[in-house]
Amino acid sequence: MTAAALIRDLRAELADGGLRGSFLVRDLRSGAELGIDPDREYPIASLVKVPLAAATLERIRRGELDRATPLEVAPGGVTTPGPIGLTRFRHPARVAVEDLLYLSTSLSDGTAADVLFGLTPPADVTRMLGEWGLGGIAVRHLMQDLVETPAERFDAGEADLAHSLAIGAATAGHGHRLPQLDVTRANSASARALLELLQALWTPSEIDPAVAAGVRDLMANNVLRHRLTPDFASDAARWSSKTGTLLNLRHEAGVVEHADGGVFAVVALTESRVPAVIQPEAEVLAARVARTLRDHLRGR
Repeated sequence: MTAAALIRDLRAELADGGLRGSFLVRDLRSGAELGIDPDREYPIASLVKVPLAAATLERIRRGELDRATPLEVAPGGVTTPGPIGLTRFRHPARVAVEDLLYLSTSLSDGTAADVLFGLTPPADVTRMLGEWGLGGIAVRHLMQDLVETPAERFDAGEADLAHSLAIGAATAGHGHRLPQLDVTRANSASARALLELLQALWTPSEIDPAVAAGVRDLMANNVLRHRLTPDFASDAARWSSKTGTLLNLRHEAGVVEHADGGVFAVVALTESRVPAVIQPEAEVLAARVARTLRDHLRGR
């Protein structure tokens, strides 16, 4: 099957499953790539924690931060289902900078991320990405903003109403009445911009090798492995990734390293047209599309 025919069929599968997405897979050895709307911007939710981790580790390398410094962390105060780690703590805690990195990136702890943003604000993370020659990733706000959507104001039994609003309030230009879903106001990026970051972390780049290795280790220890992991991890393949979820958005970005030496970066950014919180079919479909793109590249 030609690449054009494959992309046409995958677009149809996504549409039939109630999804639209931006996908990009690249062979980090050869540079060959295949994608679906890879330049379309999306709010990236918790994917922003990857550049945050890189910026924090770079400041540690420069001596501007001490990885062992303990910081006072106020309780997250979140009682809705979903968040983990410090975000669900009910009492103050003292946590070292390096441990906050683990909580933020590997456990996707929003409270830990916001403590790190207190050390390196969003604008500084964006500036550091620019110093590494990485554009297209806008870091604008804290993680706390992501738990201030209509989903937190509806009762649990009315969560579908928040998703209906998320689906129906988008504009043709990918703006949105909800600032967290508006690419001009939210933390946002395209699949291509995120893949360029992954390539910079996995291959020689302007990012210091020790910093890149630190981020790779955090992503390898990601505990949220329900989305693309089943299609990319195996005894003969190491999958390192970060997920991002907000209302009808379900994302993941990672790198699969095969025992035979193949290395592929994968980014899947999706939005659902189905007003439901739990959508295992959407997770399976996104993973299948991403794997099919990788398989086509691998079989070239």
